[in-house]
Amino acid sequence: MTLSHYLQPIGLATSPQAEHGDAVRIAGGLVYASRFALTVREGARIVARDLYGARALQAALPGLDPAVQAQFADLQRAHPALQCGARTLRLDQPQVVGILNVTPDSFSDGGRFMDDPEVANAHAAAMLEAGAAMIDIGGESTRPGAPGVWEGDELKRVVPAVERLAAAGAAISVDTRRVAVMEAALAAGAQVINDVSALRYDPRALAFAAASGAPVILMHAPGEGENLHAGGDYAHVVLDVFDWLAARRDAALAAGIARERIVLDPGIGFGKTLAENLALLNALPLFHALGQPLMVGASRKRMIGALSNEAPAHRRLGGSVMLAVQAMQAGVQLLRVHDVAETVQALHVWRGLRDAALTDFSGLPA
Repeated sequence: MTLSHYLQPIGLATSPQAEHGDAVRIAGGLVYASRFALTVREGARIVARDLYGARALQAALPGLDPAVQAQFADLQRAHPALQCGARTLRLDQPQVVGILNVTPDSFSDGGRFMDDPEVANAHAAAMLEAGAAMIDIGGESTRPGAPGVWEGDELKRVVPAVERLAAAGAAISVDTRRVAVMEAALAAGAQVINDVSALRYDPRALAFAAASGAPVILMHAPGEGENLHAGGDYAHVVLDVFDWLAARRDAALAAGIARERIVLDPGIGFGKTLAENLALLNALPLFHALGQPLMVGASRKRMIGALSNEAPAHRRLGGSVMLAVQAMQAGVQLLRVHDVAETVQALHVWRGLRDAALTDFSGLPA
């Protein structure tokens, strides 16, 4: 049986000098790794796990499997900025993506932005003013148990919202799995396709995305068809999601989507238990070994309520910010959130700490 290899940064440093240079920069960002775990599995069974310091790993690389060598290179890959119309999203630091749901049954806002364009406009403007780099507009709820949406209804919800935000010059992603909605939203001024089915739901999606030239966000969800939450049966959730995302990345590349236009998302909350979500969030640095920018959307998710006395969605701010900071610490580039102002404030403080660490030489020997 074929062996699979997974190179995970497990010791993160605030700066390379904190480890006397024995650390490597992850994804061209503000996170550095000084220790690594190399896991090998055969089928579903883990057969080896070895630990390396950064220098020791580099010395050992010539004798390791070519897949490990490729993952080490991908872990260090600096990603070019995403060009979103007149706006540029740099990926050498975290960026906040604000969520605008124009659905009647959103788990987080109860549809209050669907029927009143003025309220939706004001909310989007507030998110942009607070520092959102992009607004993600969705017209279909993908919470567990949500009914499917007719394509015509999704178009009626999404296109006007995109047009209003595009007129304001915003960077916009459209959260949809239907090609007709992708096409109409891009024509209305959206620049990025965010597909929770990773371009699997609509059989035309891969070809359309490639022809459009738009950046795509491919999210892990175990289900096929309407129910994306079904089928979450994992031998090892972190490694299984890694392999699944690698396969979707490769499918996108084979369809003609340029590598610099592919973003990957581990799909927190989609077909995963609380323990599985926590495992993924703790293992986020591993996913840089796929060589693509990452998005994480854990804002207000059910797992926060499960860990905080069943707090309802509108009272999950603290947990949402904590999970956003966890993603920042892991080098994730795009943070998809409801509470933009609070997350941006946390990001500014985190960035200040990182900048201070990079200019602190007090740990070096005299």
